[in-house]
Amino acid sequence: MLADVDTDRPRDIRDRAILMLLAVYGMRRGEVAALRLEQIDWAGRTLRLFRLKRRQAQIYPLVSSVAEALARYVDTVRPPSSCREVFLRMQAPRQPLGASSIYNVANRRFVALGIQAAHRGGHALRHACAVRLLAEGLTIKEIGDHLGHRSTAATSVYAKVNMAALREVGAFDLGDVL
Repeated sequence: MLADVDTDRPRDIRDRAILMLLAVYGMRRGEVAALRLEQIDWAGRTLRLFRLKRRQAQIYPLVSSVAEALARYVDTVRPPSSCREVFLRMQAPRQPLGASSIYNVANRRFVALGIQAAHRGGHALRHACAVRLLAEGLTIKEIGDHLGHRSTAATSVYAKVNMAALREVGAFDLGDVL
């Protein structure tokens, strides 16, 4: 999906930055829509997100690939505007994108690539982020913190269990250990 938006077309440049935020940080579509320019600390290499459900800010390291995608959009594509939101409509009126537009960015890519999934919006990328973090060995608590959850119960919905890996562990011969 990210390779599909790695072009010089203005819409693709904008969409790549949006998709990277959804996939890397597990942001909700409303959080992406509400992201403001002052929340990106280019010099300090941090991203300050206001997590909607926690109702508080969280500070993340600004991952290089995300920083590059955001900088490319802001520097070359984002139209001049008094709006402080990062993502704006491509055509007039140059207003901030709403949450439904963020959903459409992701959904449009799923459809164009023929990706079959139960959910095709940004939330699918949020789920993919959680599964990736689980595969990297993060705990449910750490994944929940990353996603901005208040409880581990909320996180367990995202961090789907890898049944093949569980079967492999279950078939492991413990020998004389027991």
